[in-house]
Amino acid sequence: MSETRFWLIRHALVEENARAILYGVMDVALCETTLLEQAPMYRALAERLPHPANWIVTPLSRTQRTAAAIFDAGYPHIPPAIEPDLIEQSLGEWQGLPHAELPSKLAHPKHAFWPLAGNEKPPGGESMEEVVARAGSTLERLAIAHEGEDVVIVSHGGTIRAAVAHALGVAPDNALHLSIQNLSLTRLERHSEGWRVVCVNELPGY
Repeated sequence: MSETRFWLIRHALVEENARAILYGVMDVALCETTLLEQAPMYRALAERLPHPANWIVTPLSRTQRTAAAIFDAGYPHIPPAIEPDLIEQSLGEWQGLPHAELPSKLAHPKHAFWPLAGNEKPPGGESMEEVVARAGSTLERLAIAHEGEDVVIVSHGGTIRAAVAHALGVAPDNALHLSIQNLSLTRLERHSEGWRVVCVNELPGY
């Protein structure tokens, strides 16, 4: 099996009102001010990412608009494929709640760096354990479909942590310790021998 190279980018910062709630898979807008202020980061990504590459986004507009901003910054435009199985963790009935209201609803102590522990499953939603399984099986499928190629994926913080957890074979709670900032780049490679993590949370232009 020839290596498949994955370039995972977390979408840009969402607007302020959305950041005050648990938005999960809600289709919230990006912050317009930050989009303008971070123009140098989009240009850096446009220069950094491989040419050619297969592009994948999720059904949520924040990933699609982030990809469009990278194209506008100089990367040759490629119509991205939409992959529902790389969407953010669904928080079910807890989506839309202010952050302060969440602790009283948890069955397990929250994670230090994520609203929920890895095994916490919101009503009607999914646990991070399930996100790791979902993202992992999707990456394995894409690695076969795009063997020997570069794949750029604009996705979400939780999903990218889940992808790293799959690559390293670690528990979800361990992966939740990773910082995955907006517009950061995480690189994974699928070889015949297994997964290799090249970098995590690389910021464009730094």
